[in-house]
Amino acid sequence: MGTWGFTDSWAAWLGINVFLFTYYFLFFDRDERYFYTRAILGSALAWARASAKCLNFNSMLILLPVCRNLLSFLRGTCSVSCCRRTLRKQLDHNLTFHKLVGYALALLTAVHTIAHLFNLERYNQSQQAADGSLPAVLSKVHLQGTKWLNPIHSNQTVSTVEYVAFTTIPGLTGVIITLALILMVTSSTEFIRRNYFELFWYTHHLFLVYFAGLVIHGIAGLVRGQTEQSMAEVHPYRCAEYLTQRDQNCTHGCCKDPEFGSIPAEVGQGWDGWPGARLGTEPCPCPQVVMHPARVLELQMHKKGFSMEVGQYIFVNCPAISLLEWHPFTLTSAPEEDFFSIHVRAAGDWTERLIDTFQLETPRIEVDGPFGTASEDVFQYEVAMLVGAGIGVTPFASILKSIWYKFQQGDQTLKTKKIYFYWLCRDTGAFAWFNDLLASLEQKMAESGKADFLTYRLFLTGWDNSIANNVALHFDTATDTVTGLRHKTIFGRPMWNMEFAAVAAAHPRSVVGVFLCGPEALAKSLQKSCHQHSSLDPRKVKFYFNKENF
Repeated sequence: MGTWGFTDSWAAWLGINVFLFTYYFLFFDRDERYFYTRAILGSALAWARASAKCLNFNSMLILLPVCRNLLSFLRGTCSVSCCRRTLRKQLDHNLTFHKLVGYALALLTAVHTIAHLFNLERYNQSQQAADGSLPAVLSKVHLQGTKWLNPIHSNQTVSTVEYVAFTTIPGLTGVIITLALILMVTSSTEFIRRNYFELFWYTHHLFLVYFAGLVIHGIAGLVRGQTEQSMAEVHPYRCAEYLTQRDQNCTHGCCKDPEFGSIPAEVGQGWDGWPGARLGTEPCPCPQVVMHPARVLELQMHKKGFSMEVGQYIFVNCPAISLLEWHPFTLTSAPEEDFFSIHVRAAGDWTERLIDTFQLETPRIEVDGPFGTASEDVFQYEVAMLVGAGIGVTPFASILKSIWYKFQQGDQTLKTKKIYFYWLCRDTGAFAWFNDLLASLEQKMAESGKADFLTYRLFLTGWDNSIANNVALHFDTATDTVTGLRHKTIFGRPMWNMEFAAVAAAHPRSVVGVFLCGPEALAKSLQKSCHQHSSLDPRKVKFYFNKENF
């Protein structure tokens, strides 16, 4: 919900791109300075230049959504509640926007490259022509100077399209830029990121090559237009016909050859920081190591000047494994604690090696962050629904711990009145490390007379006959046989329509924040439920969906 959604932001971005492309296409297709250039290149000039302007615009934008320090700054800048919520919900779509701009760059690069291939072929044909046509005449003027129009100065076979593409600065940098972009786009697919993260990580750092090539791509200025001084002396609308009709004895003023200069460079835009730059990173003293069931590693660390909020995340590097790889992990500690912690599940080569390394020794760890996420807003809602899948429970560990401390300290400023917590796991071992926290919360809230503050539901999505038989045998016990908690584990997946309907009925006039840390399929289901169960009446219940993105 909200007055300005991601769809509106996407439409604004698309509108700017359409405007830029249309404006510059018409500009280069009609402007008098490029009359002679169009005589050789035709409409391919406008296609190449319009796509180049859009490439500039999107290359300027592509890094902004992944500048984590900038995003963290923006999250804390707006102090007005309504503005704060609206702004932060847009920031939560940063990776989606980053991908969208990346795909746009790939499309625009294809248009730009194809248009310039046509341009080079037409330059070559014009230079080879000897029929006295306007393109042929224009290709022969000022070959010995610097005011030429056709960059192919010889009609020999060596001056082919391939030769120009691989021996000139624009051609060579264009090839390098395109190859770097292809590698970055193809290696960023969901399959590669999930299964071969190192390949994605290293190829994505080709953005350094991409921007370096982009800065110098337009320096040589192979595509040219008529200079202002030459326009005043020999305007093409008055003089173009004389170029093909004049003879050696011509004394007409229009017989003077037009002069050409480079179009202002279309590249060299700056960018806001390097998202891979590790600003303020420093090694942490030897962390305290705790091994939990299901190969979950907990690292408790200290770092001078470290300050966090609930739900934030950090980037972690272990030089003993890789000097270059940095991986994001949600903080599981609370701001009230004197340390910060993360939980690492074995989910790939790097995490497997990290867990194995810590079981043998205590290596040096470097930390960058913390950085903000959607979960920071949880205490802005009167009612919150927290949904975690597997290790995705980590941001909510921080939230629930912070609530526990607030109850301990008798914090009267806590705006949140009710929390619904849902945790989906495939195996029983995943529940083990989180049980103590939930048990402590149950006890503390019962002692404080707020036993109904937290309602949690644990769902086991994978089980065998032995687990089912054991549960059936101890069905009447006061505590759950799987977790040992008062609330019984539910076998299967949640019926989200029923869950949302129950929350809406219990809080008919509340604003409910729905927070997810889990897979995309679950996100789509929750987002759909948020829309279905939100009332159009502003005085009644509204559900706002928020998802963790890394």
